Amino acid sequence: MNIVLVEPEIPPNTGNVARLCAATHSALHLVGPLGFRLGDRELKRAGMDYWQQVDWQLWEEWAAFAAALPAGARLWMVEQGGAKRYDEAEFEPDDFLVFGRETAGLPKGLLEDHADSWLRIPMFNAGARSLNMANCVSLVLYEALRQQGFSGELDA
Repeated sequence: MNIVLVEPEIPPNTGNVARLCAATHSALHLVGPLGFRLGDRELKRAGMDYWQQVDWQLWEEWAAFAAALPAGARLWMVEQGGAKRYDEAEFEPDDFLVFGRETAGLPKGLLEDHADSWLRIPMFNAGARSLNMANCVSLVLYEALRQQGFSGELDA
């Protein structure tokens, strides 16, 4: 799987996602501009010593990332307001799960361009604005891995 963080702002969230990517052998794509420096102590602390185990790439901006996508790449935009719940999607091993900034989410134009692959995570309290981005990545990634039979899981 491929995890894409578009303009992440909070170092510990990105570090936690990096740790998740290391544990699941998922590639991590950081699309700038970032809201922090990659050397931030919080980023390293949250990712612990997992950064060297992560297949990750930094992209200057969305256009550069999009231009490098393989032909036929499937992108799933995860953001509130999507017509389809994340558990209704049929994921494939090379899919890209795309998440936006913690404070603003994904750009409206990007969501509109990918309306058919715009997924939401159900919310049950109108007073809750959002879920933590790293938690959202975990939910959707593990659903995608479940659908693939947790292929590659280490023996328990």
